[in-house]
Order: sequence, then structure tokens, then C-alpha cells
Amino acid sequence: MGAKQRNSNMSMTYESIGNGMGPGIGRFLWKALSSRYNPLLAQMVVTRRCNLSCGYCNEYDDFSPPVPAELLAERVEALYRLNTAAITCTGGEPLMNPHLTRVIRLIRGKGMIATMITNGYRLNERRIRELNDCGLQEMQISIDNLEPDDVSQKSLNAIESKLELLSMHAKFKVNVNSVLGISDERTEDAFAVAKTARKYGFFHSVGVLHDDTGKIKPFSELQFDTYKRVTGLSHSISHSVNYKLFQKNLMRGKPNSWKCRAGSRYLYICEDGNVHLCSQRRGYPGIPITQYTQRDIEREFDTRKECAPYCTLSCVHQMSALDGWRKQDTNDPGLPVVPPAGV
Repeated sequence: MGAKQRNSNMSMTYESIGNGMGPGIGRFLWKALSSRYNPLLAQMVVTRRCNLSCGYCNEYDDFSPPVPAELLAERVEALYRLNTAAITCTGGEPLMNPHLTRVIRLIRGKGMIATMITNGYRLNERRIRELNDCGLQEMQISIDNLEPDDVSQKSLNAIESKLELLSMHAKFKVNVNSVLGISDERTEDAFAVAKTARKYGFFHSVGVLHDDTGKIKPFSELQFDTYKRVTGLSHSISHSVNYKLFQKNLMRGKPNSWKCRAGSRYLYICEDGNVHLCSQRRGYPGIPITQYTQRDIEREFDTRKECAPYCTLSCVHQMSALDGWRKQDTNDPGLPVVPPAGV
């Protein structure tokens, strides 16, 4: 199907910040406001392997072993030393790592917020209770359509029973993320997903699909109409924030002018333990998180990113917005564009 695409997943919603994070949210806000040179959010890949094979995704394979617990513990410790506020465990499919609950417990033990992203297929009552016990604070479940197809297997009809289990047993926040931008034929699916999230009392967010360069096509009239219906249904803080920050322009094919703090306020740590700007910009800076320093954070905080105008990654926009008023002067060092796997 040509260049593979990625749903601009959210790793921690603004609803999380405003609702029920307990003492952790106070620490998050303090770290956001008291210093500019510390990560607010790190996405940490705990395994590249996934139990699904969605056609648009370039962030998985079907053979990699889980990252060993000892290496993940070292990475958590390194993030703690950098004064990181929150860590999201991601993949691949993080539930395929048998050490996941141990890692979440380590994150919480260090006083950091712990969240995760999953397709939900491997959830059951036992796993939900284990995630409760280890202190998980938010789970995002990505649902792209109603029925599986060649583009995505993350389908509502396949995992609605898992949502019901979560509604009965989860003590952590649950955010259901749907996507717009695949096609007009699949647009109505996003509204159905939003209605289901509301039925179970979950938060809902909507992302926009981008290609391997991070760009999206302007929305059709049907997609605009569905976006308005979805955001009107859920009354999500994140919907409002994301629309104002970047989606309003991108859905019309227009660039945004903003200061991306990837590599500083936001870190993406791949399965090999290296820091990248994000999942779509692998290769830079390419430094192991265990060797990442305050100087690296300061450099990336002040470095303009040439990919920023058309970026659809909500987590990066959200973490960068808190420092939007601060200057960013350094010229772009020439970021490598790493092609997605299989292209």
C-alpha cells in the first residue's frame, strides 16, 4: 500500500493531568513549571513485537524478544536521573513483555507517572488486576475501525468485550483513541468508537493519520463533519487542546508554527534503548538513554525541528506547548529521515 502510515497516538491525555493522578500530578506540574531542562514525557518501547500486523504501522515486528527487565530497569533509572515526570510503556504490544508490571512498579516507585498504550487484545480480568496492583495510572487503547481489514486490525468489534472488563475492574484511567484520515468510507467508524467509549465511561481522543513523513492530506467535508460530531460527543479537554494546538490547521492542509521540544521535554526510547525525536524520526540523536545528559536536553530544547510544521504527534505538541513562550534559536542540525520498515 505504499509508504506505511502511523496513527498519531496520545500517550498521556490532558484529562490525565486534570483527573485523578493524585500526588503524581503535583510532581508533574512542578517539573513542568520549575525547570525547562527535564523531560515531561518519555515513551519507552518495552518490546517491538506485536500480536497484530496493521498495514499502516511501522513500529512493530512479529519476532523480536521482549526487552529484558534488567535493561528496562536501567532505562527507568536513567529517566529518573533526568528528572522525568511521566513514562509511557509502548511497543509493539507492551502486554507481550512479561516484565511489564515489574517495570510499571519501578516507575511508580521512583515517583513518576506510569501509563501505557495497547491494542487491548491480550487483556483479561487477571491482567487488569495485575495492572491495578502495580500502580498503572492510565491506559490508552487504540481502536481504528469496527471490523478488521488490511489497514488495521485494531477493531471495536474484536475488543469491545475487553472494554467491558476494563469498565468493571480497572482502577486506572482508560482513554480510547480513534483515528480520522484513512478514508471517507471508514470515517463513520470514529464516531461509533467515540460513542462506545462514552457508553463505558472512558475518555476519548481522536488522532489524525499521517504518512512516514508526518504529513496528512486535508480532510474531506465528511471527515470535518465527523470530527465535529466526535468532539461534540465526548467533551474531551484533549479534543479542544489538540484542535487549537495543531489539528485545526493540519486538517486544512496548512502548516503550524510552533516550537517542538522533542529530544528534551519529550523523549522516544526505542527497543535498543536509544533516544530519538519520535517514532517517525528515528536515527537522531541516537544516543542511549543511559548516556543521555543535561547537555543533550538543553541542545534539543533550543533546536528547531524542520519536520515541525506538519507534525501530527499530539504527545509532542502537548508536552511542547507548556514552553511555547520560551525562545528557540538554534538552527536545525540536519535531521535524518529514516524510512519506515518494509518501504
